[in-house]
Amino acid sequence: MTAAQLLARDPWWLVAGKAVAIFALLLLITMFCVVYERKVVAFMQMRVGPDRVGPWGTLQSLADALKLALKEDITPKAADRVVFVLAPMIAGTCAFLSMAVIPFGPAVTVFGHTTALQLTDLPVGVLFVLAAASTGVYGIVLAGWSSGSVYPLLGGLRSAAQVISYEIAMALSFVSVFLVAGSMSTSDIVQAQQRLWFGVLLAPSLLIYLVAMVGETNRAPFDLPEAEGELVGGFHTEYSSLKFATFMLAEYINMVTVSALASTLFLGGWRAPWPISLWDGANRGGWPALWLLGKVLLLLFVFIWLRGTLPRLRYDQFMALGWKGLIPFSLGWIVVVAVVKTLRDQGAGAGALVIAGAVAVVLAVAPLAFRRRRGRPRPVDNGYPGFPVPRTPLREAGRG
Repeated sequence: MTAAQLLARDPWWLVAGKAVAIFALLLLITMFCVVYERKVVAFMQMRVGPDRVGPWGTLQSLADALKLALKEDITPKAADRVVFVLAPMIAGTCAFLSMAVIPFGPAVTVFGHTTALQLTDLPVGVLFVLAAASTGVYGIVLAGWSSGSVYPLLGGLRSAAQVISYEIAMALSFVSVFLVAGSMSTSDIVQAQQRLWFGVLLAPSLLIYLVAMVGETNRAPFDLPEAEGELVGGFHTEYSSLKFATFMLAEYINMVTVSALASTLFLGGWRAPWPISLWDGANRGGWPALWLLGKVLLLLFVFIWLRGTLPRLRYDQFMALGWKGLIPFSLGWIVVVAVVKTLRDQGAGAGALVIAGAVAVVLAVAPLAFRRRRGRPRPVDNGYPGFPVPRTPLREAGRG
């Protein structure tokens, strides 16, 4: 029996219990991520990090939440009060919705009922995640617009452009997974990775997704909507107290969601990694949920690692990477996967598959190389080898 058939037979109390469990898990992971991020970055920068609240600073997230809750809730005089309140609620709600289709394990028995460790399984589950993420952009845009200030409006526009741009590359990275798995259901995609993870078979798609998920969540080095030097705090500049905490909660939950989606689509989902998968009981009981949680924590470490090592990009560089780099390469890679899969379904030999793949890769990469070469500025000869200083009127007159 498939996961969708098992979930259709769940009683109401089991569905409610799963929803509460997912909600509590996301809150706990968020509390953990606050301390986890500050501790890891402190270690990278040879600092101590939080060490005052709780053992080794492990309760710092509770202290931060209490501090935000006790702060004064300020609403700007020029703000649209209704939209100003609804914006963080939209962002937070959409962040929670995405985890509904993530499978945490195979079928289990709960109080005599056999069910899948998943809240719901849709035939287009991955598209549901993209739809929820797209709707969350409304919270960001409305937060910037309703504040009645210039800086939040600029931050909201930048953030919306950033999320939409990298969401296209993220969606294109999923197409190759759909072609190979033959389904858009998250449970079917996990089942298709029983022999080989798609992260190995479709490595370029995984790399595209890893870059796109950082841009999608507005995290460093792509945290341009929150560039302190030019936009103060971005779209949430005018927010305080629990409304500001809701935006921070949505950001961390989005990090967990994209990490769980990457684990599901490319890293085998709840399946144990090799060589642990050689053990017969590795994918039974509560172990699958632990494997998925471990993969999510590993990807969260990648988020923190990038923040602690890479500087922020310029906005034009960031948008060029998405529109001129990731999206064309994603389209070319889809052509490669489609050609190889078609030839394989028609019974072509291994040699034909290799040749077709090589030709498709060349055709996909050639436009990028040509565009890069044509767009490169020509060096200017100013009498200083190695220093292409542009011409100026004074320099041309011999006085520069």
